[in-house]
This record gives sequence, C-alpha cells and structure tokens, in this order.
Amino acid sequence: MKLWYSFVKELQLSSKSWYFYIEIGMAVILLFILIFVVPKETDNKTDEYLYAGLLPSEYVDLIYRGILEEEDEDEKYERVEIKVGGDVFGADLFETDMQNIYFVDDREAVLRLAEEDKEIGVEIMVGKEGELVYKYYLQGYESTRLRNLYMMLHNNIVNYKLIDRHMDRQTVINIEDNPVILNNRENIVPVFLTYNGSLMGLFIIAAYVFLDKKEGLIQAYAVTASKVWQYLMSKVGVLIVTTMVTSLIIVIPVIGLKANYLLLILLVVITGFTFSSLGLVLTTYYKDMMQSFGAFYILIMIMIIPNVSYFTPGWEPGWLKWIPTYHLLESYKEVVSGGSDAGYVINVSAGFFVAGLLLFLFANYRFKKTLII
Repeated sequence: MKLWYSFVKELQLSSKSWYFYIEIGMAVILLFILIFVVPKETDNKTDEYLYAGLLPSEYVDLIYRGILEEEDEDEKYERVEIKVGGDVFGADLFETDMQNIYFVDDREAVLRLAEEDKEIGVEIMVGKEGELVYKYYLQGYESTRLRNLYMMLHNNIVNYKLIDRHMDRQTVINIEDNPVILNNRENIVPVFLTYNGSLMGLFIIAAYVFLDKKEGLIQAYAVTASKVWQYLMSKVGVLIVTTMVTSLIIVIPVIGLKANYLLLILLVVITGFTFSSLGLVLTTYYKDMMQSFGAFYILIMIMIIPNVSYFTPGWEPGWLKWIPTYHLLESYKEVVSGGSDAGYVINVSAGFFVAGLLLFLFANYRFKKTLII
C-alpha cells in the first residue's frame, strides 16, 4: 500500500515536471519525423543518361529493341523532358526493374548532367570497324573495379553465355519462409523505441534523483518510516509508465495492428525497469547531473554501437552481441513486424529482467549506504 501511495505521488509530481514533457515532446517529434520526413518506400532505381545522336537510326532502333526485349514486349518507351539547370532537354525514357534509362537528344545534356548534377553519362558512337564504342563521363571517385566492370560489359571477347551458365548453377537457399518485410518507417521504429524509450530513461531517472538531492528530499527520506526500495521502485514505476506512453505514441500510428502489443508491453516494462535500475546505480556515485554526464555519455555511446550493425547487416562482429541493445533492437524488430519468433523476445526479456533485478538490488544497497551523503 505504501508503495502504491508513493508511486501515485511520484507520478503526480513527475507530471508537473518539465522532464516528463521532454519525453512526450521527443516522442511526438520522432513520430513527426517518421511520418513527414522518412519516405515509406525508397526508390532504388539508378538513372542512366545516354546520348546516341551520332548513331545511324538503324543502330538506335536495334538498341531500343534490345532494351524492350528484356522487359515486357508490350512496354514502350516514354517521351519525357529533363531539366538541367535552367534548360530543358528531350529524352526517351525506358523504365526497368533496376534502372531508368534516358536516351537524351542533346550531347550537351549528358555533359552537363555529369558536371553539374554528378550523374554518370554515356556517349555511344560507332567505331572504325562498325562496332559500338561507349564513352563514359565519370566523377573521378569510382573504384578500379567499377571501371573494369564498365570495360568488361562492352568487351566482345567476354563469353556471356559461359557467365550465365555458371550463374544458373548457383544454389540459393531461403533461410526464412515468407519473411516479413518492413518499410523504411517501420524499420526505424525499433531504433526509436530502444534509444528514446530505454536509454532516455537513464537520463530522466537520474534527473529526478539529482533534483531530489538538490531539494533535500533524499536527506529527508532518511528519517521517514518508508523503505528505500519503495522510493526507488516508485521512481522506476514512473519511468516505465512514461516509456510505455512514448512507445505507444510512436508505434500505433506507424505500425498499426501489425505489431504484437503483448510482447511490446512486456519488453517495454522489463527493459524500462532494467535501464532505470542502471540509472539509479549510477546516481549513487555522483552528486549532480554535471558530474555524472561523462559516465552517462560514454555508456550511451557504447549502447548506440549496435545501431550501425542494424542498418548495415554485413557488419556484425561477434563481440557486438555482448552489448545489450543489440538484442533489444532485434527484439523490437520482431515485435513491430508481428513475427512468430516470440521465444526470442521472451528469452531477451528474461535476461533483461534478471539483470534489472540485480541492478535494482545493488541500487537499493547503495542508496541505503549513501542516503545521508
């Protein structure tokens, strides 16, 4: 009963604090960024600009026919206009699954696109023996491998049938059947949940405790009949409630009904408890926020490292899995995608709960020891 009274009192006080509105405001800002700044889908098509004005018309027809044969035979090219600087140039546009191929009417357009817009341009000419010659306008930063690839693509000696035969022999195995694909906005949500919800709790709970120290509430608490753990748990409870609210502000508008909200609540409550307990432990070693800022900064920088692996799956060293937020990111991704691997999320939650319980017990011990300091 005393714990509930203490929690309600702390919740009322925190609702009047500007720290509470910082967290709510941050969640609203992140939601605004997701909806109005981050595109839902990314156009991964590359643009190619070619000039074939010096070729005989029969050559151009052969090139056009070759492109159309690779796509749907019913598809035709589209007549479009390209704006370069203040000038407009005509072009024929071929849209494929991977590229937008523009055959521009004017050689100047290719040169200016390469120089002003940093695009890759190609000029197609007829060689001495009637072969096609491709002149590339590059930016200068292209690797040697890419340059060699361009030369190989237009080398008649290359046996493309042999290459295709080897490619057909490659075995492709699907690791996961019917994987859930997240769009750009949904894919960023786990990052926001991890760093806005859990790691921000480190700073916020520290701010609450240091504010109590400054106003003398910690010293006054030493002579009350209440238990220290009740004071600490009331602080943790406030952070869990705040984290839950901010998480739902982000998840509901972006993910909708796709997310597994039962697992989301479980993960938010347990990780909020763990990171709040960690924040409580750190506050026992410092007198104010300024003194503790360096420790919090270093800790959060370490926790952010798995974010690189999250967006760059090709970089995933083994030591990265020792950082707790690595598993937290993967768990939140499983939750928002509504995936079937609930066991992984439950195991991660159990691990965080054990760690949080140990941290809370240690924080309770430290507060008893330093309460009157």
